[in-house]
Amino acid sequence: MDKVATFGEVMMRLSPPYGQRLLQAAQFDITFGGAESNVAASLAKLGVPTEFVTALPENEIAEMCLRHLRGHQVGTKYIARGEGRMGVYFLELGAAHRGSNVVYDRNESALARIEEGTIDWDQVFKEADWFHWTGITPAVSEGAAAVCDEALDAAADADVTVSCDLNYRGKLWNWTDSPEDVMHGLVDKCDLAVANEEDAEDFFGISAPNTDVEAGEVDPEHYVTVCEQLSERFPRLDTVAVTLRGSLSASHNTWTALLWDEGDVFTAPRYDIQPIVDRVGGGDSFNAGLIYGLKSDMNNQEALDFAVAASCLKHSIWGDFNLCDKEEVEELARGKGSGRVSR
Repeated sequence: MDKVATFGEVMMRLSPPYGQRLLQAAQFDITFGGAESNVAASLAKLGVPTEFVTALPENEIAEMCLRHLRGHQVGTKYIARGEGRMGVYFLELGAAHRGSNVVYDRNESALARIEEGTIDWDQVFKEADWFHWTGITPAVSEGAAAVCDEALDAAADADVTVSCDLNYRGKLWNWTDSPEDVMHGLVDKCDLAVANEEDAEDFFGISAPNTDVEAGEVDPEHYVTVCEQLSERFPRLDTVAVTLRGSLSASHNTWTALLWDEGDVFTAPRYDIQPIVDRVGGGDSFNAGLIYGLKSDMNNQEALDFAVAASCLKHSIWGDFNLCDKEEVEELARGKGSGRVSR
């Protein structure tokens, strides 16, 4: 299977011990993560060769991050090294009816300072036949948005399939008053888009009728119109997926998704996830599972079921990366989710 390339920022993640608030923290658990690196790591665990493209500084923290990525079989040879710092995010994990909270510390990071011409995208796409990015990357800085656009043009020249996760992050869009305009130009160059229950509304004002996310009312049928409207607005989009999380509490979510492919609609089984260990990276593991399914010999229904099962399992794993292999995902997709001990 040919490589998948992803582009975005990987950060050091600092979390207080489970159950503690940031205000209480006397120590932090350290790992690394970020949407596009999460997708690459999840794909690598499924056996797909990957290249994660980003910019990192020249210091020991960045070296620690590189070791982490390589330890998960993520390709790093196109990572640029330069000025700036390592991006950081602090994660306070929620529980019961207290939601999780993220505090970003990413200003002047190496990725935020990246410029066009830094990455040899033609070389990247000599090895990869799929490119994945998310709406988090252009939110980081004007330079990151420009490099993302540069990558999309190179992908088009190389006839590479392009997927994007809209991933709206209101805390990050500080460099422009018009994130919709920025994203419109980028999504217009994509073949497949993934959104959660609210991304399309946050970016483009496209919403599903008769839904209440916080009450857990996320009927897949109501989101078909979201897929149709996205495809109408972006004619190149022939495939749209929507992940649907019913948030009953921080520890108890329902999880499913739908896939729209040129008018054909597929829905996945609905999982009841309780208790949640760590939901960060759940959407990224869905993206990885869907890419894996679509690149393999699965049909649309099988690919969607695989992606939802993969992301369901991610909720049981601490950290950003989904560390479940293909066999574990397939077992859950077949309905074997009792959690019995394997001896």
